[in-house]
Amino acid sequence: MHLWPSGGTSPVDSHSRGHLVYAARGVLSVHTDHGTSVVPANRVAWTPAGFTHQHRAHGDTDMRIVFLPASIARLVPDRPAVFLASGLAREALLALAGPRDFDRAGRARLQRVLVDELREAHEEPLHLPEPRDDRLRAVARLLHENPADNTPLAGLGRQVGAGARTLSRLFHDELGMTFYEWRTQLRIYHALVLLADGHDTTRVAHACGWANPSGFIAAFTGILGVTPGRHRHAAGLTGASPAAIGTRPG
Repeated sequence: MHLWPSGGTSPVDSHSRGHLVYAARGVLSVHTDHGTSVVPANRVAWTPAGFTHQHRAHGDTDMRIVFLPASIARLVPDRPAVFLASGLAREALLALAGPRDFDRAGRARLQRVLVDELREAHEEPLHLPEPRDDRLRAVARLLHENPADNTPLAGLGRQVGAGARTLSRLFHDELGMTFYEWRTQLRIYHALVLLADGHDTTRVAHACGWANPSGFIAAFTGILGVTPGRHRHAAGLTGASPAAIGTRPG
């Protein structure tokens, strides 16, 4: 268990075992060379063994980590992913990351229950893949700097020196999605960060490129399954406990 202040980051690191991270309160982002995974309430992020990564807290965050032995880790993807956490998966993860001292057999049984639950869950579209092509990187940089930018792909292409048709093909071939799907995911990522920082729904909607809050709420609900207000409540973002401040991340 790691209690972080808002904005807290872990060192850039890699581990010999894969690990799951869960935010019992707040919102986490997990950065790897493959992209960024966003971990709001009721989601679990998986980082396989050997992946260089860094965690960042958005809002005062209670992060739980569970490392998996290789024999169990082979049952989850060999790439970073985000899963919806069922009630059983959440309780298993909290127990494994809590103060209870399990013997080896008991811990292994609970780890298998947790992984079995994740295997039954759908992967969530909360992993924002990192482009490799320099032209896509330039487009990504523009939109990270200003997620509210509504410039069409052709206009962005003129800024980075590439045609819309080329960029569209690169988004499909490299990232497995359309430009508009990728931009929506980028905007939801920024929205989660802004909500964790305490901004209201209207401000977040406009800052992330939606003309009105209702459009933002519909897009947010379509991806996360809850409204921004219910997400804030589930993540405990309506207020932070002083006890959550000052514990160094590990």
